[in-house]
Amino acid sequence: MSRARTARRIAAGAAYGGGGLGLVGVAAFGLVLAEVQFAKRTVGNGLGDPPRADGLYGSEFSGPEMSPGPLRMGMLGDSTAAGLGVHRARQTPAALLASGLAAVAERPVELRNVALSGAMSDDLDRQVSLLLDGRGPAPDVCVIIIGANDVTRRMPLTQSVRLLTAAVRRLRLAGSEVVVGTCPDLGTIEPVYQPLRWMARRVSRQLAAAQTIGVVALGARTISMGDLLGPEFAANPREMFGPDSYHPSAEGYATAAMAVLPTLCAALGLWPGSDRLDVSRDEDMLLVAKAASAAAGEPGTEVTPARGPWALLKHRRRRRLPEPESPQPAATSGSAAAHEDPA
Repeated sequence: MSRARTARRIAAGAAYGGGGLGLVGVAAFGLVLAEVQFAKRTVGNGLGDPPRADGLYGSEFSGPEMSPGPLRMGMLGDSTAAGLGVHRARQTPAALLASGLAAVAERPVELRNVALSGAMSDDLDRQVSLLLDGRGPAPDVCVIIIGANDVTRRMPLTQSVRLLTAAVRRLRLAGSEVVVGTCPDLGTIEPVYQPLRWMARRVSRQLAAAQTIGVVALGARTISMGDLLGPEFAANPREMFGPDSYHPSAEGYATAAMAVLPTLCAALGLWPGSDRLDVSRDEDMLLVAKAASAAAGEPGTEVTPARGPWALLKHRRRRRLPEPESPQPAATSGSAAAHEDPA
């Protein structure tokens, strides 16, 4: 069965209450191996809590003469969204994205990160509630990175997509633009061996495609995290991965953030030629399922809603992110919570 067809079935099951599609196409023997391998690993242990990155970025653009005030950005998801494995707030992906957004928009950005290390998609409802707590306006834009723990802990893919789309729906109804970093390709992680590597790649790409189908229907955009964004990670694993060989290093997070930033800016209408297709870069308008399938296999690829069942498949250029400043304390709270299980 093609990845596009499988993703459509998973997304349909999520929308209409089906639940039978879990780790599709994998023998029971493979599942046992997966459990044994992951049980043996100590990924994330000893890394401590992610640094708190909440605060105001781009303060040079603030002041009484600057209007209409700061953009509000929310970060949700698992330990990758929280920035587990780095030691400074400015090295986290949320801080990097907030700084980059401030530079492009020439407006300060108020960041609130509610991501939780170890989170699965069933924690997104709690995280959304923290952002929509009524103490202030909803975020202008939210970034969600989720899915890895759903795969490693064998959450049915239909349930995973259902929980993600419910969270995106709440944020969209509150007026937030949403960018989803889809499930990374777990088959590229160094401690993962065959046949688990093949299984992890297959299932994580199926989930990524189904996530895209589900959230694009709600007006959100996705960016494929794929194999943690390409040849840099494969060629330089010692530099791109942190000490546990699972979570990104500071350089790895910066590489990922550079791929997400253009989509984040495009969601707010800040990227030049935001949704024009560039055929020289193999961009195209495809049926959503086809676009989702293509993006799942090609890291750094954006899928954005077009009209009806169609979506744009975009390959945005990366731009070097500005060096983040130390954030000024924000009035809100709720940064990455205490470390639980690795993500």
